This record gives sequence, C-alpha cells and structure tokens, in this order.
Amino acid sequence: MPLPAPIQDCTGVLVAGGRATRLGGVAKGLLLLDGEPLAARSLQLFGRLFAATLVVANDPRPYAPLGADVVPDALPGKGAPGGLHAALAAARTGWVFTAGCDMPFLAEPPIRFLAGLREAAPAVAVVWKGRLEPLHAFWSRACLPAVDRMVRAGEPSMWKLATAVGARFVSEEEWRSVDPDGRSFENANTPEDVERLGLSATAPR
Repeated sequence: MPLPAPIQDCTGVLVAGGRATRLGGVAKGLLLLDGEPLAARSLQLFGRLFAATLVVANDPRPYAPLGADVVPDALPGKGAPGGLHAALAAARTGWVFTAGCDMPFLAEPPIRFLAGLREAAPAVAVVWKGRLEPLHAFWSRACLPAVDRMVRAGEPSMWKLATAVGARFVSEEEWRSVDPDGRSFENANTPEDVERLGLSATAPR
C-alpha cells in the first residue's frame, strides 16, 4: 500500500515553551520513551505528516540538535496562548498542527482524522472529558489576527481563543472512534506522570 500523502498546507509545531518547574526544570521534550527523546519522536512523525516542522521554545538549546527550526515566543510570558501565537506567526503554511512537547503518544491516524475536519472552520480541537485539548489541534493562520489581539490585551484561555475564532469542537464521542482512550492527549506534567507513562529523564544503563 502506498503511504498517505503529507498534509501539504500544514506545519507540525511542537510547543516547548514551558519551564517544567514541577519536573525540576528538565526540558520535557527531552524525556525519553524507549530510550528516545519525545521531541525527536514527535518531529519524526511530523516530518512524515506535514510539509514543514517547527519548535516553539524560549530556550532553543535542547531542541536545536533535532534539526527543526526553533522560534521563541514573540510575546513572552503568555503560556500556551503565547506558544500558539508564535506558531501562527512563524508558519509559512496556511495551517499549523500544534502539540505539546511532552505528549508521548502522538499518532498518525488520530491526527489525520482531525485534519479531515478542517473544511468548515478555521480551527479544530477536541473536547475530552469536559476539557479542551488545544495543544493537539489544528489552527489556520486566519486565526492570527484574533489571537494576536487577545494575547496582547491580556491572558486569554485557550478555550476563549478557540471560541473567538469560531473553532470546530470535536466531541468526545466523535473522538473515541479513532482514539478510544484519549491516549493522544497524555502528557507529562509531574514526576508521577513521568512514571505512569513509562518515561525517564535519562537513558537506561
């Protein structure tokens, strides 16, 4: 079977701007799964899926060796909304797919499923167990003016940004058809998460 064609109008963006204070400041994208950094795994997936790849990180040093372009937040101190803003501003494609650098179980079928829902809205994101998953989502560059205005004006939530741009919210029921357990949304925020997800900070001896 031929491989599916890349999504040519989209850049895969790894958002790595957080300081990971609950993990002792370790760069979360460098956490290891099966001996490989999460960021490297994600960028390899993005290289197959998308026309371009990008990392948003205020400290480029951990990610520069991975071969992707690295850009900082244009509006520092704004959290995930600032990362989205940087992604939209830096992308040269009409769309971006954003994912957190600490998401170990990103997979092609769920991402392609989400990509197929883009026709009717400028952004597409899943509502999983009552929570928006904005860092496993597609955002068009048409969202940039509204995102820029709102992020410059204050500290909007990702939910407010998504609502303001008219995002398509994918229900949990819809999403379960392709990712029954929401595994795509797992991420490592705490040492307990690292252990639960089978990650490590250093290579096994």
